[in-house]
Amino acid sequence: MSPNEGATLLPIIDLDLYLNLRDDSTHPLLIKECQKAVNALKEYGLLIVKDSRVTEEDNYQFLNLMEDYYAQPTEIKLKDARPEIGYNVGITPEYIETPRCQRDPKCESIITNMPEEIRPKISTGPDSKWRYFWPIGSTPKETKFPKFYNGPIIPEKFENVWEEVMNKWGNQMHQAIKGIAEMIAIGFGLPRNTLTDLTQDGPHILAPTGSDLNIYGKLNTILAGFHYDLDFLTIHGKSRYPGLNIWPRDRSSKIPVQVPNGCLLVQAGKQLEWVTAGEILAGYHEVIVTEATLKAIEEAKRNKPDRPLWRVSSTFFFHIASDNKLKTLEPFKPNSEVYPAIYAGDQVRNEYEFIDLMK
Repeated sequence: MSPNEGATLLPIIDLDLYLNLRDDSTHPLLIKECQKAVNALKEYGLLIVKDSRVTEEDNYQFLNLMEDYYAQPTEIKLKDARPEIGYNVGITPEYIETPRCQRDPKCESIITNMPEEIRPKISTGPDSKWRYFWPIGSTPKETKFPKFYNGPIIPEKFENVWEEVMNKWGNQMHQAIKGIAEMIAIGFGLPRNTLTDLTQDGPHILAPTGSDLNIYGKLNTILAGFHYDLDFLTIHGKSRYPGLNIWPRDRSSKIPVQVPNGCLLVQAGKQLEWVTAGEILAGYHEVIVTEATLKAIEEAKRNKPDRPLWRVSSTFFFHIASDNKLKTLEPFKPNSEVYPAIYAGDQVRNEYEFIDLMK
């Protein structure tokens, strides 16, 4: 399957349409678009979003900043690391985060049951990507989980521009994903604020990754091993370098994702799976160097030889508030054995410990 074939399979959700009709919750076009969003997440664990409030110019400004940051020497970047709080703000160095599927029997079973030709690349160690955590949004007055609510770290070299660029892009991602959460609620026949209320004061994080393509830009190199996201919903802008593969719910194919210009990418996380009791599953995915990645690398070398050769993903993790309990919502059928009631903060901590971000 070529990247273009994969891209045509993924539904594009019109967030502009929803926002224009938002005050008329019974409008048939609104309901249809919301149900389309739910169906896309059920089938693929992923959807593409069109939101005219988010501009390519803002995406480029953000990507440029992160490329320049990641191109710094390692010892400079490490000044921004906070391992004592599980890297919950600032930089996470490469070879720290371990893909869950290296030690999760359920995940191993998923891979084993796939046809061999569509299986993910199997990693044998931690990911070769860096990641920067920048908090976005309000924080609770009191919390049982203070490690997930920390003040931001501003890199010394970028102190004059960092906060403005990060907050601008992060807030755009935040407002877009809140709109999608409202659409999901309506698509399930719930009041539109059902899901967004759960995320109020969540530990939302703008968490762009960085992979050095000077070192790792070789075909089939794993940049992020096969995994799901532990949050509620994840949203990304378009990366300059392709490489994301996803698998639909039935694991019938491996789909290389390409995000159209002016669009965003949304993935279902484990917390959404939890509150829907598996009606929507967290989407499994990987990031590897593909032929399309290599083509983009060659174009970058030719057209912008002065720019750092780093693959940046503008990831934003949208969380249920840590002090809220993850539990099955109505009208979903509870499965307490698989999805027991648990504080969202405990769920996140368990996941962090599993992938070696927190001890």
